[in-house]
Order: sequence, then C-alpha cells, then structure tokens
Amino acid sequence: MKERGFWFDTEAKLTQRTMLPALQHDIAADIAIIGAGYSGLWTAYYLKQYQPNLSVVILEADTIGQGASGRNGGWLMGGFSGDVAYLNQLQGESRLLAKALIQQTIAEVAAVCAQHHIDCDLHHGGNLRVAARYPEQLANIRAEFAHWRRQGFGEADIRWLDKPELDKQVSMAYGQAALFTPHCARIHPAKLVSGLADVVQNLGVRIFEQTPVTHIEHLGAAQTRLHTPKGSARAAIVVPAVEGYLRQLGELGRFTLPVQSLLIATEPLTDRMWQDIGLANRATFSDASRIVTYGQRSPDNRLIFGARGGYGFGAKVRTEFGFNPECFNAQSPVSHRQSALKGEFGFRYQLLLALFPQLADVQITHGWGGTLALARQFAPHAIYDKNVGLGLIGGYGGEGVGAANLFARTLVDLILARDTPLTTMPWAFNAPVQQVLTPWEPEPLPWLAYHGMNKIFAWEDRLYSQPKSAAWQKGLAKRLANRLEGLMS
Repeated sequence: MKERGFWFDTEAKLTQRTMLPALQHDIAADIAIIGAGYSGLWTAYYLKQYQPNLSVVILEADTIGQGASGRNGGWLMGGFSGDVAYLNQLQGESRLLAKALIQQTIAEVAAVCAQHHIDCDLHHGGNLRVAARYPEQLANIRAEFAHWRRQGFGEADIRWLDKPELDKQVSMAYGQAALFTPHCARIHPAKLVSGLADVVQNLGVRIFEQTPVTHIEHLGAAQTRLHTPKGSARAAIVVPAVEGYLRQLGELGRFTLPVQSLLIATEPLTDRMWQDIGLANRATFSDASRIVTYGQRSPDNRLIFGARGGYGFGAKVRTEFGFNPECFNAQSPVSHRQSALKGEFGFRYQLLLALFPQLADVQITHGWGGTLALARQFAPHAIYDKNVGLGLIGGYGGEGVGAANLFARTLVDLILARDTPLTTMPWAFNAPVQQVLTPWEPEPLPWLAYHGMNKIFAWEDRLYSQPKSAAWQKGLAKRLANRLEGLMS
C-alpha cells in the first residue's frame, strides 16, 4: 500500500474517497494540465472562472494530492521563496502593488474556500520565527529583522517579540525572542487539494487519475498530444503543473531540482499540555536556523513538525519513507529508539525535543515526506510560450501552498491575454522557457553540492547547539555554509 502521509491517513472522508477513472481513450481539449495538485487545480479553476466555455482536462499520474500538495506542512503564506529579489526589480508604486499581490494570497484562497464551501481548517494565526535552540539564533533574527526593515517591511508586516511577548505565544524551553508576521495561515493540505478537485469538476473540468503522461508529442501549429498508457489527450495548450516531478517529463526537468522534506506528527496532545506549550492562536512556527524547520498545531491538536531533507542522485523523487511508529514509542526497547534517532525521522524528533522537551514521553504517530522543487536563484516562475502552447509554473522552494495560487492566477492571465497587474509582475514571462530559466548542472554536481551543503549546515547547527564549541569552529562552519548556500542559487 502506498504511503499517503498523515493528512490523508487521518481523514476518514479522504481515505474512503472513490478514485476517478483513468483515461481509456483518445480525447481532445482546449487546455490539458498535467498534475492534480495545487498548481494544476488552481490553474483549472481560474481558467474556468474567466472563460467557462474552455474545455479543460487534468491528467494525474497517481491520485489527487499524492505529490507535495498532500504532503506539506500546511503553511499558507502571503510570501514565497525569492519574493524580495523580485520586489527589488521594482520601484515606487509598482513595488507596492507587487507586495500587495503577494500578501493578498491568503485572503484570495480564503475567499475561494468560503465561496465554494471548502472546509480546509484554514486559520489565519500568523507565523513565529523563533530564536530558541542556541544563543546565535538571537543574532540571526536580529539580522533578519534589520533586513526586512531595509526592504520596506514595517510593523504591519513583521514585528519583534521580546521574550515576555514570545512566551505569551509559545513556550519553548530556551525561547529568547521571535519575529512575528501576520502573513501566514494554517490549513489542512489534503482537505484543500481534495476540495479544489471537487470544485473544478463541478465547473466542468475532467480529471483522470492513474493516468501518467508517458510521452509528449508536438504536432505543430500549437497542438500537442499527451500520450498515456491507454489513451491520449490532444490540446492547443499544455500546462505541466508537477513541481518536483518535472524531471519525469523529459527536458523541462533540467530547470528544477527535486528535493525532499520530511515531517512527523505527535499523538493528539491534552489540553493541559497545550496550556504548557501555548500556540493558542495556532500560529505556525520555525526556529532561526538553516535546517529549515516548520511546525503547526494541527486541527486535531497534534504538533506537526518538519525540516528540509535530502536530494536523491539523478533527481529522484520520493513518496515512500518507511516510518515505523514503534521506534518512537516510550515503551519500545531502548535499542529500537536509539536506532530511530539516527534516521531521517529521528533527526526531526531531536529538533522537536530541543524546542519542546516536555514532549519526550509523547508518542510520534506519523512520519512522512514529499518532494518539492527548487528553481535557480530560488525564483518561482509563471511562463507562457504562446508559439508552442506551453504554460509552466513552479519552483516554489517548499512554499507552494500559497505560491501555487498566485502563480496559477498569473499563468492564467498570461494564457488568456488578460490585461491585469499580474501579467506585469517580474515573475510573469511571455517567452520560451529556455529564454527564461537556467538549467541545473548535470550529475554529479547537484548531488555533491546539495549533500555537501546539508552536511555543512548540520555541522554548523551541531556546533552552535554545543556550548563548548570553539569560536573558530563556529566561524569556519558559518563561512562554509554561506559559500555553499550561494552555490546552490
């Protein structure tokens, strides 16, 4: 049985859902979308909103939400990886408009969910970036705070919380201070992706599950045929909306780097434990390190916690991670628990306990992961090449829950030639993909760079976490980490 992860496994309606039929014959449509995740579904939604008569089909290789859309940490952000770099290409009113468009993503998603009665447990509680695991994190968030101020982000965007204010929000063992931004909400990822799928089907979009695209054939005159095991779809416009799975579609995959991120979930915590931890307003949270941690208080009162993972040689994607809950049971043999702590989920468990040591005897019930996509310069994109009828969005860098909505709206406006502010944004391109994006280097360079970076990041984090580490070691680790981080951009 395939691993679907916590969000699907704990929601009865989703586990009992009837799968849609696979494509069994040849069909034609105006627009064919590959992938039934956030990017594909939002693209279909706005296409039908603006031109209801369009014929739109979605071909999904597995099941709806089986990719990153059903496996993420549930952060709906009014921001995305690389947004400041885009803003810095603009000035004056144009910059303010772009900033507003980015930040309004949460309100846009909330409005669609309200209009179509999508219950995805959306709660707009903001985000806390906390200095909590070692003293250097305080300097980290001070530098970040100064950076945001220089970029023109005021109190309404991000504000400083000293320790007394932080403790009112969340109680971490060594919490020192935090940055708080209101531009983040918590959602249930699987409920959102499944709800969107129902909405677009009601709008007339045809979705075929278990229908992998095996070959893309360009027929000329902006006509493309997508071949699948038992049928094909011919369309004037094709939108690959597959994020980290783009390598499976051939040459386009050179422009993204698929990497993994992993999460764990506790058993539901008691009210007394939540009184001790806090998060009463259900803000999402992370700690100020390069490990890229992220957490939330789930709708059913578990603590969900994750951190960026690895990269598989040859740009392999992963959906299977082999989590064993017995290894995280306080009653399990010590040898089992010690072995688990050395693994991928054990690393996240130790990070979680460093923030919340009171969870030491709490059962970890779920562990899962997924594949996301990194673009060069960490710059997500919406590209439309009308000459060949190709639309491409992605490269969200792990922040695609909100970005998928923004970039889908942008792509739809490009496809339909709508004269809107979105088509003037620096992430919107009317051009061939090859003229916009820079490909990643061939193997083994990505594997060596990413694994080297992860090892240096982990070494730096370990040195900072040990009070007796020498200053020269910390300094060396920081310089190496800075350099490797730059190489990956």
